Amino acid sequence: MSSHIVGYPRMGPKRELKFALESFWDGKSSAEDLKKVATDLRSSIWKQMADVGIKFIPSNTFSYYDQVLDTTAMLGAVPSRYGWNGGEIGFDVYFSMARGNATVPAMEMTKWFDTNYHYIVPELGPEVNFSYASHKAVDEYKEAKALGVDTVPVLVGPVSYLLLSKPAKGVEKSFSLLSLLPKILPIYKEVISELKAAGASWLQFDEPLLVMDLDSHKLKAFTDAYSELESTLSGVNVLVETYFADVTSEAYKTLISLKGVTGYGLDLVRGAKTLDLVKGEFPSGKYLFAGVVDGRNIWANDLAASLATLQSLEGIVGKGGHLLADKLVVSTSCSLLHTAVDLANETKLDAEIKSWLAFAAQKVVEVNALAKALAGQKDEAFFSANVAAQASRKSSPRVTNEAVQKAAAALKGSDHRRGTNVSARLDAQQKKLNLPILPTTTIGSFPQTPELRRVRREYKANKITEEEYVKAIKEEINKVVKLQEELDIDVLVHGEPERNDMVEYFGEQLSGFAFTVNGWVQSYGSRCVKPPIIYGDVSRPNPMTVFWSSTAQSMTSRPMKGMLTGPVTILNWSFVRNDQPRHETCYQIALAIKDEVEDLEKAGINVIQIDEAALREGLPLRKSEHEFYLKWAVHSFRITNVGVQDTTQIHTHMCYSNFNDIIKSIIDMDADVITIENSRSDEKLLSVFREGVKYGAGIGPGVYDIHSPRIPPTEEIADRIRKMLAVLDNNILWVNPDCGLKTRKYQEVKAALSNMVAAAKQLRQELASAK
Repeated sequence: MSSHIVGYPRMGPKRELKFALESFWDGKSSAEDLKKVATDLRSSIWKQMADVGIKFIPSNTFSYYDQVLDTTAMLGAVPSRYGWNGGEIGFDVYFSMARGNATVPAMEMTKWFDTNYHYIVPELGPEVNFSYASHKAVDEYKEAKALGVDTVPVLVGPVSYLLLSKPAKGVEKSFSLLSLLPKILPIYKEVISELKAAGASWLQFDEPLLVMDLDSHKLKAFTDAYSELESTLSGVNVLVETYFADVTSEAYKTLISLKGVTGYGLDLVRGAKTLDLVKGEFPSGKYLFAGVVDGRNIWANDLAASLATLQSLEGIVGKGGHLLADKLVVSTSCSLLHTAVDLANETKLDAEIKSWLAFAAQKVVEVNALAKALAGQKDEAFFSANVAAQASRKSSPRVTNEAVQKAAAALKGSDHRRGTNVSARLDAQQKKLNLPILPTTTIGSFPQTPELRRVRREYKANKITEEEYVKAIKEEINKVVKLQEELDIDVLVHGEPERNDMVEYFGEQLSGFAFTVNGWVQSYGSRCVKPPIIYGDVSRPNPMTVFWSSTAQSMTSRPMKGMLTGPVTILNWSFVRNDQPRHETCYQIALAIKDEVEDLEKAGINVIQIDEAALREGLPLRKSEHEFYLKWAVHSFRITNVGVQDTTQIHTHMCYSNFNDIIKSIIDMDADVITIENSRSDEKLLSVFREGVKYGAGIGPGVYDIHSPRIPPTEEIADRIRKMLAVLDNNILWVNPDCGLKTRKYQEVKAALSNMVAAAKQLRQELASAK
């Protein structure tokens, strides 16, 4: 019986690591306190998997921030600005790279493939002096071994690491990152040698880049790397793990011919076509780690279907090797990092819906049950309960709403667009709004103070009345409005004090959604999100934001933005039903948001922001699938605001991602104004306009990074605006932070926004005097 888990969530079932990290960062606890929480978490995870019966248990998948940053630390690839002088990398340098500090900005953060997890992007160049500077992988292997658990240490593979990096500042953009392979492989060899010496019998190299569209030069880098490592890998079994999509036939050929490799991990959930490659050709004597349990979603596995898939592979992979161990290993499709931790902590979830779900802890049990069944030890009761749950989900009346199905089906093949072009709309809006040149705004949320969280918590627990709750929220909105007026911001927001999360808040008011109490998933660092579960057809029974937005607008004569989350982001940041195509669910959400947009307009809200923070994130990993996704995603956004008047200004916002390759689709969204992350990614966004892309709508590339406590000086912000004005017309440029301000403290927000407004006014004067 062979079972394997690619990786496991690190935050803990009750977000223990999050609270330990934030306490440490705030100076309220020591490094030893933080390490103790981490040690306890690792121990409980390893023991949990061992108790279930998992054979291949991963280690080194724990991280204090991010596994790619851990690899940067392992390789000693610390950018010079952090003042590291060699030796073992400690928390000071590590967290400065992740979060920045009072004097130095953080490294860039971007999305991990098409997930909502963010990784810290390595900054590399020919001058980097790599050295073995973090022994974490070896230390954690030894730690597990001391507990009696023999684990499989997991490393980010050398080729994927380089291809996930970017040239450091001052290094030519054309610099070949793969040229650094000969410099990092000696360090990998040191790590491998230490792990072998410590007793590791298996090593796992995560090479997820193998699922991307790679040219022959990049594929050859995998062949070269593992050929170079082959002699060091002698005497240890090696698993190369891929996930998130199909591998191409070229990549598959490269993978199965890698030197020194014993087994291959393949995602058979998102990579259904990969199954045909395996059935067509599989090297004898090698292990197949078959990822049949979904690591990206929370639905209970269809055990009968998975077992049938595994049995179809048995004859191909076969048995053999030492002690006739089965070389077909049951695995998860990817790390369980992307799913919630443990369904056992969901005491308030509807019993019927709960029977349809499996979180990370339950997926570990599913993997083991499939491995046992494959070995002829099928747990009939467990399988029968699974069959009953699958049938209940298929037949439940709460899943289907015929009216919604019909309305969404009617959208297919149509093309929803506002009747007037964007430049004419902007003229009409300017007459109504009368904004200055370089108008200032923020992205939506203001700090979520402990007091605010307490009020929401007490209201949810029925400890305060609705009247008391509304009064408290109104007071907070009034405070936020007055602060923005004092700062002289042009287009205001209400600060979203009534919202727990930009997706959860809407999902709670839409039909077809279920919610968890502890279904937290790490997004980056200590930041966790609690994705809603879309289990059925989606509709909007009642207005969701109109009361709060119109209340806020009544407190000021300045324009107040109505704040909504767009359909693609609600989809991509939820656990989505897997019994119908994603685009059909997205169209249903778009129709619900359309109703809300039109009600906001009727209530006198003239500026409405429909955030599509996750539009880029959902882009499929394979280029052949881009066009279809972008078509329905952009169409879904346009559906939401097709019915508004020309004088209603539609904004959208997008977060950390590389947008340059989808800029045409962003233009096709036909928003009046787009605000977009820019400051933390070295202003990559501006390069697209330098290359001649014409953009006629309003645009606000972020002028400072809100994910760092650092307060940017006025002149630094002014300089950023000047760079933008070099490539964008001043009549379309907006001035705003990168993202919402909910995670910051008020003293940081006041100081940063004050500098931002001062910079905008300074540039207005410069532009006026240049006329």
